[in-house]
Amino acid sequence: MSAVTPEPGDVRVAEAREPVLAISGITKRFTLRRRKEPLTVLEDVSLTVHPGATAAIVGLSGAGKSTLLNILGLLERPDAGTVRMYGRETTTLRERERAQLRGETIGFVFQQLNLLQRRTARQQVAAPLLYAGGRSLRRRYDLADETLRRVGLGERLHATQSSLSGGEQQRVAIARALIRDPRLILADEPTGALDPVTAGQVMDLLFDQARADGRALILVTHDHTLARRADAVYVLENSTLTPA
Repeated sequence: MSAVTPEPGDVRVAEAREPVLAISGITKRFTLRRRKEPLTVLEDVSLTVHPGATAAIVGLSGAGKSTLLNILGLLERPDAGTVRMYGRETTTLRERERAQLRGETIGFVFQQLNLLQRRTARQQVAAPLLYAGGRSLRRRYDLADETLRRVGLGERLHATQSSLSGGEQQRVAIARALIRDPRLILADEPTGALDPVTAGQVMDLLFDQARADGRALILVTHDHTLARRADAVYVLENSTLTPA
């Protein structure tokens, strides 16, 4: 069976062996006010992740991990190189096409959860579906409830952000990332603000959800112990990405 190159909105028809994400030769530079030469943050970076696979990227603060994650998540464009989602080149797409592909393919989990005050857990999780339209929009609260139950918060559907513990808030953030059934999860220091026990529970959940549903997971972290739980570990250092 030959692989199918998907259009936005049809990404799940690709053959399972097709990489969810493949980047090649990614370079990113920034111009600084007091620096004559541009600062190279990423240089010739390549990475391929298949469905169901997990990868961790480790590096010191300021190494460029967040910049790389923004490029992987189609939030920034590289200065050079290609970013392919299920074989489709994305760097040449218009912003509207990139936004559509991002919303349908990628779920984000960040250390800064950006939860809304005075909103219930189900309202937080249902929020991404406000822009989905059709049946998903009409069923957004049913889908939010189902997703919250999957992450162990079935009894906390109506709890507001202020009444949720740190671990529960992170579970809400994971549920929010999963509600649109993304094929790729990008997690940026998702346990940085949690105690070790709660962090372990949250990561168990994140890895289980990724592997059980055949999603790809890319985790950015400074925690080498946490990183070793992934199938593959990469080090971002001196603008380059290399296997650990």
